[in-house]
Amino acid sequence: MTALIELEGVNKHYGDYHALRDIDLDIRAGEFFSLLGPSGCGKTTLLRAIAGLEDVTSGALRIDGRDMKGVAPNHRPTNMVFQSYAVFPHLTVAENVGFGLRRDPRSRTEKARAVETALEMVGLGGYGKRRAHALSGGQRQRVALARALILEPKVLLLDEPLSALDRLMREQMQLELIRLQRQVGITFILVTHDQEEALVMSDRIAVMFEGEIGQVADPETLYRKPATRRVAQFIGKMNFLDGRLSADGRAVEIAGLGRAGITEEISRGVSSGPVAIGIRPETLAILFEGESAPRREAEGVISEVVYYGDMTYYDVRVDGIEKPLTVSMKNLIGRPVLDVGAPARLGWDERALVLLPR
Repeated sequence: MTALIELEGVNKHYGDYHALRDIDLDIRAGEFFSLLGPSGCGKTTLLRAIAGLEDVTSGALRIDGRDMKGVAPNHRPTNMVFQSYAVFPHLTVAENVGFGLRRDPRSRTEKARAVETALEMVGLGGYGKRRAHALSGGQRQRVALARALILEPKVLLLDEPLSALDRLMREQMQLELIRLQRQVGITFILVTHDQEEALVMSDRIAVMFEGEIGQVADPETLYRKPATRRVAQFIGKMNFLDGRLSADGRAVEIAGLGRAGITEEISRGVSSGPVAIGIRPETLAILFEGESAPRREAEGVISEVVYYGDMTYYDVRVDGIEKPLTVSMKNLIGRPVLDVGAPARLGWDERALVLLPR
């Protein structure tokens, strides 16, 4: 896939504050790309730089092969949906969607047809005559999307567009945005601080910290093979243990769990000696009566239980491990929820280990 957006050595300063630090990034044509990170990491600044709402201090930014230096936002092949939606309450839905076509040379009939097509695209066909103030939050978000898409940009920029919605509506709109992006086939760039949202929606994700990119990868790679401890901590839940990698990289000694043989794929890129070992809660298992360990077993005691309905999260204390290990278990029919203080047989598998530099 060709790179539609290219950033090379992009920096942004606000006085002494270094908001973006040597950003090198290619975003492909037709992909759903997310900028993910905690508040203040620079993701919105980067999005606004692509839109032309912020000038970069140094570096190159190209869209479709064209240098964007000095190119005004309205002359870039981009459009943006803001967190606030910016829907005009005194206008109808159709007037809101068609607002950007005021100077378009097409006839009134052609514009009206374009507005209705855009509304159909976002699931608001027949809503054109409604007043915008009478819409729900999810409907206003769809209006903002239709207004951006009607101008047929090559890139749609989304600045945390779902953050104001309740959980159920947010999950529904995530699926709608995926469907919409596939339908229109243009590049979507989403800014979000929600890891689950980025994992669900994206083809690729750039994880950002303090103005820098920590890792760029597809969702599965980010989750299963984070490049650093910081990325691993930010993407989902992770248990961390102290360990020591053998000189040949084929075995690791794990505090509280003992020695385990590992493959080159697990140890790749990590030097022998002290290492951090990550293991996801869902790759650990509490073994109930009659169940055998998947590969290995440890003994522990349950110190905390958090019940979520479909899942239960347990904290399990194991001798030799400083912090309790978090274990997530599906609440299957016939599987009891254990109490704090209950003994626990803990099953684990060395193939699930993530080795990271200390």
